[in-house]
This record gives sequence, C-alpha cells and structure tokens, in this order.
Amino acid sequence: MLFDTGKKFPDPDSIKRLSKYARGKAYFSGTSLELYERASEILKETPHAKYLRSLYIGCNIIDPLTTKPADLMFGEEPIYESGFPDDSQEQQALNRLVRRNNLNKQGYEMVLGAGIRGDGWLKVMYDYREDYSEYVSEFGEYPPEAKPEVIIETVPAQYVFPEVSETNVKKFKAVNIAFVTWEDKKEVGFLDRLLKEDDDEIPFLNVERHIPGRIYYYKFRLHPTGVNNDYNGQVQEYMIGERVPTGLDEDVVDTGLPFIPIIHCPYKSVDDQWEGISNIEKVESLLSAINDRLVQIDYILWKHADPTAYGPPAGVDQIKIAGRYIPLEKDDATPGYMEWNSQLTAAFEELDRLIGMVFAICETPQWIFGSAFTSLGSNQGGTGTSHTDGAAIRTRFMPILSKVNRIRMYADKALRDALWAAQLLEQHVRQRYNLKDIPEYEPTYPSIVWRDGLPDHELEQAEIMQLRLASGTIDRYSAIKRLEGMDDEKAALIYEAIQNDKQREIEQMNESMSFELDWDRHRNIDEEVAGANGGTED
Repeated sequence: MLFDTGKKFPDPDSIKRLSKYARGKAYFSGTSLELYERASEILKETPHAKYLRSLYIGCNIIDPLTTKPADLMFGEEPIYESGFPDDSQEQQALNRLVRRNNLNKQGYEMVLGAGIRGDGWLKVMYDYREDYSEYVSEFGEYPPEAKPEVIIETVPAQYVFPEVSETNVKKFKAVNIAFVTWEDKKEVGFLDRLLKEDDDEIPFLNVERHIPGRIYYYKFRLHPTGVNNDYNGQVQEYMIGERVPTGLDEDVVDTGLPFIPIIHCPYKSVDDQWEGISNIEKVESLLSAINDRLVQIDYILWKHADPTAYGPPAGVDQIKIAGRYIPLEKDDATPGYMEWNSQLTAAFEELDRLIGMVFAICETPQWIFGSAFTSLGSNQGGTGTSHTDGAAIRTRFMPILSKVNRIRMYADKALRDALWAAQLLEQHVRQRYNLKDIPEYEPTYPSIVWRDGLPDHELEQAEIMQLRLASGTIDRYSAIKRLEGMDDEKAALIYEAIQNDKQREIEQMNESMSFELDWDRHRNIDEEVAGANGGTED
C-alpha cells in the first residue's frame, strides 16, 4: 500500500509532480512568488529595490492561453448519443446522467485543470450529491427527502496518487485519493491533545484507495516534517502516524464494477510516462522572462520621469530636482541632465519576441483574441476577422483547432468512460438495493458529437443539412439537434412542432381543395338543370 504508518506523505516519487502542479497553479493565477524573487534579484543593488513591491508588474498571459481550448470545446455543448432511439430508456438515462451531473461543466473544469497541471481526473461514485454532514451531526440521520445517486465529478490532480502497473506504465493497478484535513484539538483524543500544544488543529490523512470492484477507506494521524522546495514548488511533507477510525459506516465498499471508476485525462501524453504534459510547463522560463522585461521597462520609464541632474551643490535634495525650480546667480553653472541611453526600443522588441514564442509554443494564433499582441515584421497576421466563410475561418484557426482536437481525443474518452461507468453503477445499485426510482435499461458505451467552437455560417450549415436530407444521409431529428446544438428533449419539442405545422398545412390544403371540388360539382349540376329547363321551355 502506498500510504501506511511510518511512511511519508506525499511519497517521495510524487514530490516532483506535485511541485509542477504548484508552479502551474501559481503561473495561472498570476501569484507566482518566483517571479517576484527574480525581479528582486535584478534590482536588489539599485536605490529602487525597496520600492519593488509597488513597481512589480505581473502579466498573466498564460490564463487566456490555457482557458481558450476549453472554451472552444465546451462553448457549444456537445451532443451525447447512446445509439438507441431517442425515446428509449437507454437514451433517456444517458440524458439524465448528463443533465444531473452538469457534465459539460465537469468536462470544462477537467480540461482546464489538465491545462494547468497536465492531468485531469473524473470520479464516478454513488453518494449523496449535497453535503449533509452538519444535518447528520445535529439530527443523527439524513433528511427524509435526500437520496443518494450516481455522481460524476472532477478530482483535483494534487489529490490523486495512482499506483502504476509493473508491466505497463500507462495502466494503474490502484488509484489513491488522499488529502489532508485539520481537526480541532478539542474534538480528538486525549493523547492527541497532549501533542503539539501550540497547535489548535491536528492534521489527518484521509485515503480512499480504489482497486477494481472495491474501495478501501483509511485515516491516519499526520506529523508535519517541513516544506519541500527542491523543484521550486512548495510541498508540505508529513510523517504518517497511527491509523485512526474513519468515522464512516463502512471502510470497505463493493462497487460492482470490473474496473476503477477514477478516469485519467492527460492534457498531452507520451508513451513512457503516465503523467500528462501541461500547457504551462514548457513556457515557464518565457513567462518569467516576460515579467522580468516588463519590470525592467517600467523601471526605466520611472527613471525617465525622475532623471538624475548635475549642477552646483543643492544640498541633500540634489538628486531629486526634477520638476523643481532652482534659482541661479549670475556666475552659477547651469544645471543639466545626464543623458541615459536606456535602449527601450530593444527592450520592447525582446518583449515582442518573448510573447510571440509563448503563443507559438502554446499553438495559439495571437489574433484569436481579436488583435495581434506583437508588432514585429511587416505581416503581423491581422486580426483574423477578414474571412467570412466557414472553410476560410477554419483554415485560419488551424493551429488552435489541431491543438483542441488533440485535447478532445483524451477528453472524449474520459467522458465516455465516465458515462459508461455511471450506467453500470446505476444498474448495480438498482439490483443491490432493489431501487424502484432507477429504471432498468441496458448500459451502452456512448458517443459524443463535438462542435469546434468556431462561429458557424448559418446559411452554409442549413444548405449542408438540406443536401444531406435530400440525399438521405441524415434524418430531420438529427439535423435539428446538430443545427441548433440541442439535446434530445428540446429537439423533440421542435420536431413535434414542425410536424404539427405540416399537419395543419395539409389539413388547410385539403379543406381548400375540397371546397373547389364541391364548387365545380355544384356548377355542373346547375348547368345541367339550366339546360333541362331550357329544353322544356322550347
């Protein structure tokens, strides 16, 4: 077992990975202490070092670069299909799981978290959706209207500790979800209250160990040993103490699944490691250099605003005479300013190159945000808004679209695996607990119809669907879902309304045709009567 009494938490093999997570989160949030330390090292010998905290500029350019792929993937909701008819129990169950778990939101956060840390995780479980711990502690039971259900949720990567298979580095024989909680010293045992009297709270390690078909729950006392900063990311280390009761009803739970319901979604992956590669780790040094350059440029501009002057002795304020009037006698030397060649042009050119390299490594055109950030070269790439048809826009967006397609390859499998596990788990708990509110259906491995997130040319899409309807390669119901980006229930309402409109038009047409036919018949009768009457008169 990865975590047990006498071992370290986190385990030594995970320190580097957790440090990468901490750095990625700091860069994404724009709160990286490393950036400030680099700037302070540059200016520590200057008179302005004490003003660095006010002078420091942080450019959080990596935030939109990491967020944009998730925006393109889930900005237009994907369509989840079971392969069964839309009114079948299988499709309705799939729609319910997607809707109840807000799966698009979970997928968005999974992809965004993977972009920051390199790894995203989904967990499938059968539990109460809300936290009723306070209610249970007060009343001793769950609310009568509360019911457990199958839940799909994201798990932060820093809480997941997989145990890799001995024969395949891409497979897991067990997956641990481990996190630290702090409990009030008054609520724990007498011996714990005697330890570390200066601490009001005591740390405990909560471990949820998953193997195929079963979950084991553990809880251990922790003893802090220090902070590890070997990889420029602070990781709190502990020594695992004695095992304590978990406080749960059961410490061993059968899942009824032949696999581990913890699904991994890397941002980018290679064949010799299970850890994913984030959107940030390849540009960490460039992000630091960009912030350094901004600090330096800002420092130069501040120096220009208050340059050093020379002239006759002016007392203690002789280096701060900018903007001041100095009276001169007839024979006094005229004050002047020292010329300072600060090379601002070169500084801005380097800043342009640094920002351009970040966009290139992140596979993102600058004009995807509506304008170009850099000004190097005669052809800056424009703003990306001069193309009108769908094919031209997609060609223009090819770098970011190819990146999104690669990320989607991992996210697609993770979401489909999660839905497959959720269906199997629903049927398992239905049979085990004889639940009547879960319908019986056959679990199916679903498919997902993705959209690229780019603005659609509505006329072009309508013409495509019209041609496909005419050629018989798609039905009207599916065409509505894809054109409008709707789920089955909303598409069914529109389809039914269209059919009703057609039926009314047919009925009105029949009534009109019936009236005309009757008129013709009556006219013929009148002519016959008139002819008969005329013959009699003759």
